[in-house]
Amino acid sequence: MLEGWFQWFILFWVCVLVFMFAVGGYFMFRKFLKRLPKEDGKSDMDWEEYYVSQTIKLWKPEEKELLNELVSPVPELFRDVAKHKIAGKIGELALKEKAKKIDQELVIRGYIMATPKRDHKFLLKKLDELKIDVTPYQHLF
Repeated sequence: MLEGWFQWFILFWVCVLVFMFAVGGYFMFRKFLKRLPKEDGKSDMDWEEYYVSQTIKLWKPEEKELLNELVSPVPELFRDVAKHKIAGKIGELALKEKAKKIDQELVIRGYIMATPKRDHKFLLKKLDELKIDVTPYQHLF
């Protein structure tokens, strides 16, 4: 039988490992749910990939740079995933509106629509830093 400080050390690490597995499992389960096909046979991630691939030719370097600048507040670990999700929403808007090119207005609208409401304050701060007027987009917030 374990005694003294070693027993507490082992119990501490058991708790830490259970917590870490729970956190990892939570994020893996979320990813699994996004991969499940919907009624149309495609998952959310399939649609994101479709919109990005269909509109890749419509992006100009300036708009890519704007998107990179807008996602800069996102932690680096999640930045690529966030950028892909936002690019998918921008592509969806571009296809629905039959846009000839992706412009700044489309990037900002897509970013607002793809971003959770809790993160809008960071987006507003970033747009203010870039000196972009948000008045035309107030209805989206």
